[in-house]
Amino acid sequence: MSGEELREVVLRFYQELNDFLPEERRKASFSQRFRGTPAVKDVVEAVGVPHTEIDVILVDGESVGFEHRLRGGERVAVYPTFERFDVSSVTRLRPEPLREPRFIADVHLGRLARCLRLVGLDTVYERELDDAGIAARSHEERRIVLTRDRGLLKRKAVTHGHFVRKVKSDDQLLEVIDAFDLRGRLAPFSRCLECNGAVRPVARGLVEERLPLYTRMEYDRFLRCEGCGKVYWPGAHFARLRALVDSVSAARR
Repeated sequence: MSGEELREVVLRFYQELNDFLPEERRKASFSQRFRGTPAVKDVVEAVGVPHTEIDVILVDGESVGFEHRLRGGERVAVYPTFERFDVSSVTRLRPEPLREPRFIADVHLGRLARCLRLVGLDTVYERELDDAGIAARSHEERRIVLTRDRGLLKRKAVTHGHFVRKVKSDDQLLEVIDAFDLRGRLAPFSRCLECNGAVRPVARGLVEERLPLYTRMEYDRFLRCEGCGKVYWPGAHFARLRALVDSVSAARR
């Protein structure tokens, strides 16, 4: 391999894909060297951009797929997901959109997972799952991977993913909702914050024995998770959760 000729292409990344590049390579064309005839996906990921963030690649002005082989001398333009442009004539690299957006969050995004569940979005979060387990489950269940780990998004099994840029969970929630245009799909207080199960109204008589005395005296509306059985009521914490839901509903991209 070391005896192979060293080849070179010119790369240019657009819009938010620049977030993955060092400062000197952002919003500018730069050269990338390689040996052999690698797939364009491998060359692009070698500079730090996960394939899950890419929607269109043009090589010398022609739309190509991830497996297109580079031979040196090409100019490669890489674009993120298009939302405002007509790209019907080019090869969209994302598989068919998921009809019902479902997520799986990595071990570092537990608070974001709870926020997504709060607004009714199906979100798996299991602390014991490693990167391989997350990738496999995302593939099997057609879930979008949410992570701040670029390496996880580069796994071949991951076809849909999002690199979470914000740090605070409330900001992350807004970021994900905007990234996938989910405002019309929100169903607040319909999922369990603990296990992701569906939450339904339940008569007080069916859960009364599990409630603290004060709660039984003060409240008459309850919800119960169909998965783990956790019971919810509009207690002191409800005002904060309601405020978060209202802020999400009112926010605009």
